[in-house]
Amino acid sequence: MTTFERSQTSTLAERLNEHPHRIIVISGPRQTGKTTLALQVIEKIQDDIPCSYQPTDRPTTPTLPVNPLSSIEHGDIRTLPSAEYERDTRWLVRVWEQARKQAKRTHGGAVLVLDEIQKIPNWSETLKGLWDSDRQTNIPLHVVLLGSAPLLMQQGLTESMAGRFETISMTHWSFSEMKSAFDFDIDQFVYFGGYPGAAEFVHDEERWRAYVSESLIEPNIERDILSMQRIDKPALLKRLFELVASYSGQILSYNKMVGQLHDAGNTTTLARYLDLLSKAGLMTGLSKFYKSSVRQRASSPKLQVHNTALMTAKSNYSFEQAKADRSYWGRLVETTVGAHLLNTAASYQSVYYWRKGGDEVDFVLEEGSKLLAVEVKSGEQPSGRQGLDAFVNQFTHAQSIVVGDTGEISLAEFLSKPASDWI
Repeated sequence: MTTFERSQTSTLAERLNEHPHRIIVISGPRQTGKTTLALQVIEKIQDDIPCSYQPTDRPTTPTLPVNPLSSIEHGDIRTLPSAEYERDTRWLVRVWEQARKQAKRTHGGAVLVLDEIQKIPNWSETLKGLWDSDRQTNIPLHVVLLGSAPLLMQQGLTESMAGRFETISMTHWSFSEMKSAFDFDIDQFVYFGGYPGAAEFVHDEERWRAYVSESLIEPNIERDILSMQRIDKPALLKRLFELVASYSGQILSYNKMVGQLHDAGNTTTLARYLDLLSKAGLMTGLSKFYKSSVRQRASSPKLQVHNTALMTAKSNYSFEQAKADRSYWGRLVETTVGAHLLNTAASYQSVYYWRKGGDEVDFVLEEGSKLLAVEVKSGEQPSGRQGLDAFVNQFTHAQSIVVGDTGEISLAEFLSKPASDWI
């Protein structure tokens, strides 16, 4: 695992070989490899260009790199202690000035990596001023921002940094990556999902469940949403998370959700909370496919986690029990396909579901005028195409495929390619 590199590694290295045109933002859910990515690239280039890695989530007694970054061992950076100070905008200006001095002294410039940048209040306004000043004086300082709260990163970037950044997205790990890094087979990926940090515990399911709950789910909700967003009903948000995890792959109206959650919250509140969970890269509600965007937004959502670990870690099924229950396993396989589409879809692609009368299509991928209808079949389910045929009859330019054990394309083959390849 220590030598495995995601595809975004080469993308970041290429960006840092260019003259700094924009701030580089590496954003994504927790534990998808953002810090590892930055450290891997730093290790490769530090002999040619000074690099400074600064984590912003330590309250006091921070450390600064040894001139500039002497070594990386098991993901840790050897550092020397510096004076105590809080991680605030004054600290941000201080470390920027240090990196700026290095950039001025070195022919190839310098690199400053700021990890968990969203922890600093008013970070975007401060960075805007510093970045604009460097552009006016042509200082060759590359700045890389890492953030595990996508909704907060997006808010800060759109409010103050428009036109000044480009994003490298880190999504949940794919089947191909988990297979290459941890030798996962397809069944393991369907059940245990794509969290690299949890992979070492899959042979001890109790430890695996505890890790997913304590190191992934709780920090995502407590630190990335509740502590940084105004949430009037935090208990409702947590119960909504559990509801989506339990009902992933199923269509559920907001009115039914209110009934299931036994809360006085209204449908507008639930829709907002689900949107926050989606922006955090955890789970979403897929809209029904219509030609009208207004009708899409008003449709009942199809609940969908972005990583099946969020579904299985909270379930009562062990790995073997899940495989034995063909109905539950079929829903897991469908959720796996939906998560893959969401995680690999390009920014110009959208994922929906479709239903008309008794006909239904599990997923619809839209790219401009192109449409791809995806039906998922597993186990002993028949490989009928009734829903697909009805969709193609209504949208005659659409393509269609059946994925799964009894389908045209095996699950492993489908998961081996991004959404763009199938449309």
